[in-house]
Amino acid sequence: MAGPSGSARYHRAVTAILPFPPTLLAPGAGDAPFRAALPLAELRPGSMRRVSFEDLDVLLAHTPLGIVAVDDRCPHMAAPLSIGDLEGCVVACPLHGGRFDLASGEPERMPNTGGLDPDGGYHPTWTPPGREEKPEPPGRKAEARRLTRVRRLRYYPVRIVDGVIEAAIPR
Repeated sequence: MAGPSGSARYHRAVTAILPFPPTLLAPGAGDAPFRAALPLAELRPGSMRRVSFEDLDVLLAHTPLGIVAVDDRCPHMAAPLSIGDLEGCVVACPLHGGRFDLASGEPERMPNTGGLDPDGGYHPTWTPPGREEKPEPPGRKAEARRLTRVRRLRYYPVRIVDGVIEAAIPR
């Protein structure tokens, strides 16, 4: 594209790294070595991928605010977030419908099973608007739901080196 002076102007895509709350750094990730995760070209904007490092599964997501790496486990019951849905910076769990903000680490919507939020507040079983409220299941199942705490997301520092996404992964 020619600019006003007739010179060519080039637009280069700039990929940002999504900043995360420092208090939500994954255990051991602060001083962990950076390890190659995935070529940048394989993580298109709006997409997610699971990358495994030994027995640790990490979710890489390319959000409008940048690339982020978190555990590929729902902070509710450990379902793989990488097979859920990504809308902007919010990832939805495919198992119980919880929605988690990748920019803040906080639950945006509690899972439909209810339970405790990260601060210990109780949320009943979710019922879609306009429908009759779902009753709590009886016995131990109800008690387990009441005591299941949804945690905040945990983050792994990310950088891009020579077109490869790297994450700080504890060994």
